[in-house]
Amino acid sequence: MSINPAGWRPERPETAANAAPATVTGNRALMLEEPLIFEVGSTLTTGVDLAEPPAGKPRLGTLERTTAIGLPGLSEPEAMRHYTRLSRQNYAIDLGLFPLGSCTMKHNPRLNEKIARLPGFADVHPLQPVDTVQGALGVIQELAVWLITLTGMHGVAMSPKAGAHGELCGILAIKAALEAKGEGHRKVILVPESAHGTNPATAAFAGYTVENIPATDAGRVDSAALIARLGPDVAAVMITNPNTCGLFERDMKTISDAVHAVGAFVYCDGANFNAIVGKVRPGDLGIDAMHINLHKTFSTPHGGGGPGSGPVVLSEALSPFGPLPFVAKHADGHFALVEEETAGDDHPQSFGRMVAFHGQMGMFTRALTYILSHGADGLKQVAEDAVLNANYILRSLEGTLSAPFAASGPCMHEALFSDDGFPEGFSTLDVAKGLIDEGFHPMTVYFPLVVHGAMLVEPTETESKAGIDQFVAALRSVAERAKTGDISLKTAPHFAPRSRLDETQAARKPVLVWKDAALAQAAE
Repeated sequence: MSINPAGWRPERPETAANAAPATVTGNRALMLEEPLIFEVGSTLTTGVDLAEPPAGKPRLGTLERTTAIGLPGLSEPEAMRHYTRLSRQNYAIDLGLFPLGSCTMKHNPRLNEKIARLPGFADVHPLQPVDTVQGALGVIQELAVWLITLTGMHGVAMSPKAGAHGELCGILAIKAALEAKGEGHRKVILVPESAHGTNPATAAFAGYTVENIPATDAGRVDSAALIARLGPDVAAVMITNPNTCGLFERDMKTISDAVHAVGAFVYCDGANFNAIVGKVRPGDLGIDAMHINLHKTFSTPHGGGGPGSGPVVLSEALSPFGPLPFVAKHADGHFALVEEETAGDDHPQSFGRMVAFHGQMGMFTRALTYILSHGADGLKQVAEDAVLNANYILRSLEGTLSAPFAASGPCMHEALFSDDGFPEGFSTLDVAKGLIDEGFHPMTVYFPLVVHGAMLVEPTETESKAGIDQFVAALRSVAERAKTGDISLKTAPHFAPRSRLDETQAARKPVLVWKDAALAQAAE
């Protein structure tokens, strides 16, 4: 259904939907109702007939199972249909715009997938002899060179598996550098309110005390407060740039100079590098370490828990302390994988190994394909288009949603709104649930915490104007309903496979084990 961005909307369809009789199956045309897999199959049967195994002496000791495993038995068609029906109830980047702010849910080009599936990439094994994986090591090395060039840094650790893992890598490199200077007494890391939530968690995990630095009314770090707090006990500052308010930290170089002057280091959360890739080199801003989410900036698959990849670029001061392994290119063009610390090597100060192997080969292949297919000029346009799309959304919703930092000037890659102006009883959550009925995944809500009722929207550079116009029309419509007190929003979504859940109850008292009601009753 097409929505005219000029304001015309078709008659709200829930009137007809509510008037329609309920179906016997629970299905609504092609929106198929799907029970739990335990309700599809039976725990008393199996989908495959297997012969009884020959008697033998068990080797599990006290761990041997004494009761039935309780898995449902399904035929092949039942299993296939169950998971296919479930997939139809899920939102995906291949279905439409995914407006999650801070997550950079962009289209994954199919060219990347094709290259990642080539023999020699798809079937490479981390324990193969180095001479048999020269091409794979060459991919890692070339991607590393691109990342160093794009960031203006000195070195890069390729093995971290995700953003938070990369943060830990950078902080451990900082810790090793400080200890090498005899300054292990520095135990404080400063984290601005506008930083990503993983930043303080990483610092605490590494054994540091975290102190918050406030944000200004303009949504940026209070550089004066930060500089005033610097001292001999401060190990580092962790700062997100662009920050979680979707704004560029204009005082970054001033902050970096002040941090270095007291002997501390600057860690930059690079999750938002998508907004500045090809436009700004973090190394020029005095950054010492920064992770890069390949699954965000360079379009490798994102979601479902992975696979992620978070290489960490390092300044000249921190490069000697980076982790193993790393790829080294010899003068004859041969690639070697450096995995051990030895007295004669030039990396005796490495803090050690973070992972069992070398990183995410499939993500490296996809990211390099994305980079090479865009080229330097194309990567610059990625940032320009991402920022353009976010500002288009920001200005398109003027007068509909409150934008707390719009007066500060253009945003970067994401637009931030608040629930200011909603009547009592209506909240950001109602708008998010209403968007589901309009066919969109909700934007990020209640983050960043510095804005009450925050709604963080990131369109990415891959969305067309037509697609963004449809999203803007949908969000405007839902926001106007909230502002006029449309009570139907309080029970949205109405058209999703499940209506609004009690999320608090689900989080506090989750039901994690399925119990067959009939069997439970029989047991009683």
